[in-house]
Amino acid sequence: MRQTVCLIGKPNVGKSTIFNRLIKENKSIVLDTPGVTRDRIYGDVSYKQKKFLLIDTGGIEDKQDNWNKDILMQATLAIDEADVIVFVVDGKEDISSSDIKIRDILRKTNKKVIVAVNKVDNEKRMNVIYNFYELGFPIVLPLSASHNLGFSELLETITEDFQEKEEIEENRLRFCFIGRPNVGKSSLINALLNEERVIVSKEAGTTRDATDTIFTYQGNEYIVIDTAGMRKKGRIYETVEKYSLLRSLKAIDRSDVCVIVINAEEGIIEHDKHILSYAIEAGKGIVIAVNKWDTVENPDQEIKNWKKNLESHFMFASYANVVFLSAKTKKRIHTLMPSILASFENNRKEIKTSDLNNVIVDAVSLHEPPSYKGKRLKIYFVNQTNNKPPKFEFKVNNKGLIHFSYMRYLENKIRENFDFSGTPILLKFKNKKEE
Repeated sequence: MRQTVCLIGKPNVGKSTIFNRLIKENKSIVLDTPGVTRDRIYGDVSYKQKKFLLIDTGGIEDKQDNWNKDILMQATLAIDEADVIVFVVDGKEDISSSDIKIRDILRKTNKKVIVAVNKVDNEKRMNVIYNFYELGFPIVLPLSASHNLGFSELLETITEDFQEKEEIEENRLRFCFIGRPNVGKSSLINALLNEERVIVSKEAGTTRDATDTIFTYQGNEYIVIDTAGMRKKGRIYETVEKYSLLRSLKAIDRSDVCVIVINAEEGIIEHDKHILSYAIEAGKGIVIAVNKWDTVENPDQEIKNWKKNLESHFMFASYANVVFLSAKTKKRIHTLMPSILASFENNRKEIKTSDLNNVIVDAVSLHEPPSYKGKRLKIYFVNQTNNKPPKFEFKVNNKGLIHFSYMRYLENKIRENFDFSGTPILLKFKNKKEE
């Protein structure tokens, strides 16, 4: 599992700029879709073959008001989840009462704390870092987020204790249940594991940690990751909903397929979109499970209405496999595993280059690319460069001529000819002369 690092500090010390600098190597799939906006409080960072999840937090002040209490709760959750904490201070100011408050919080964690003295942008200011040893932490580093100075040293210090583990390819499919609290994630897992064709393994050592369960379904072993079981009790975890997503992100990272659970009684809300979008960014197989279907009157008619509703709210994931079921009564629970397996297979599918080019040639002949200032996009060749998720590279005359609407058209044509239900696919365009 990836390590987690969080940025902590008072307002206006440059945390967001540091965050943006650190996540610049983010390779995840970006959703360029209107209506799917998210607070960018999480990001992926890669440094020398080591990867970690970075959390940004709001500025903590030494004030007693509701706004600061909420920020403090968010920061407390981030600190609790973090393996390493980067305490950002302002190198142009003296240690403040807010810095002291944060210091007192961090002293209780017994975690690795790096004091990053920001705004140290010249040699004359280097001496100011010694003032911040008074905070009582042994690691103090100079930094200038605005001038991009000191980041190699910061990354080296953050990751020095991280283990470089080779990714071991496992044949067992891993999937997780994600979603808002109280939508029935744990109940769905229990219903799945008690389904008559499923046998729970009782062998010693078959669970790597408390949240992973290995089970056998139709003769094959699978691993289910219960994000709901990771959620701690307490006011912080119950009130700060967007930060509770952090635990889901860790599960998403380790999964091949993500099942987002929606409560049929409550319907779809904006936060469901946010949660699903993170799984798509990670390139995972996607299943939407509408739970508590036993509470729905006239279910045959409601399935039609729900499908229209899902299509409207999740336009950016219209390819997702959808199941309607009830954890409580186990009604339609048998539809879940086939959908998960289909999403998994399609997520790692590979298409023959000749078949792919035939489809694109036909697509272009049916609807040629629009021209811009007398120039028209030409597609010379296309091939699949990767899977998990499937990625396709188009060699063109000028990638600047590609329009979002035409790219979507090409994606739709690929999906019409090859079954990629349950998985995002990524299209990349390169000029023919590019290496």
